[in-house]
Amino acid sequence: MASEPSRPALQSSTVSRPASSSISSTTERRVICVFCGSSSGTSPTHLASAKSLGETFHKHNIHLVYGGGTVGMMGEIARTLVSLSGPDSVSGIIPTALVQFEQEGRPGTASAHNGCSIDENVYGRMTVVADMHTRKQLMAKKVMEGGSGSGFVALSGGYGTLEELMEVITWNQLGIHGMGIVVYNVEGYYDGLIQWVRTAVSAGFIAPGNAGILVEALDAEEVVRELKEYKVAEGRFKLDWAQK
Repeated sequence: MASEPSRPALQSSTVSRPASSSISSTTERRVICVFCGSSSGTSPTHLASAKSLGETFHKHNIHLVYGGGTVGMMGEIARTLVSLSGPDSVSGIIPTALVQFEQEGRPGTASAHNGCSIDENVYGRMTVVADMHTRKQLMAKKVMEGGSGSGFVALSGGYGTLEELMEVITWNQLGIHGMGIVVYNVEGYYDGLIQWVRTAVSAGFIAPGNAGILVEALDAEEVVRELKEYKVAEGRFKLDWAQK
């Protein structure tokens, strides 16, 4: 699939922020949340893609929001961007239970305001939260407060990456947000997911007008471009989430 000249089921879709979005933009700087693995994968291309995305974020002055880990794909993209743009370019959000699990064995410099042992001068500003639900809510909030072209990206990862990706896709479909969602398809890693979307459309479980909620990108520059040019899918539910 990665070599196909066109991608009909996941065709690039520009995010104009819908009126139903529950949080309006408060900054002009683009904020992109990246979901990815705490492992490096068996192919060096996966880590290389994380590094490339960090370099591209620096080039375009993009603020990274991610899960706060310092190992695998997570550590690579955070380290890369901080080394180029400084600690304020990265917001890591990590539950207390994962602080020890998703970091390197070497002790870091404790943050004065939250007690986290992850070195913020290497991995960016860290926020430690109580649980996974709070983590995901805060990550999404930061993106929805970002400027035009903000959104969500899935790099290679496992169960957690897929779960986080599917949740923001579902929120988009339900009209909770209208931010762009992209899979960075490295070495065909997400070919199966892309085919599943096409199958679900043909089988009647995803409306054709919602096939474009998820967009594919094959390199870091395309990730940034697809989010900038993202269009809200026509089939999204027009629900009012501002009601109490």
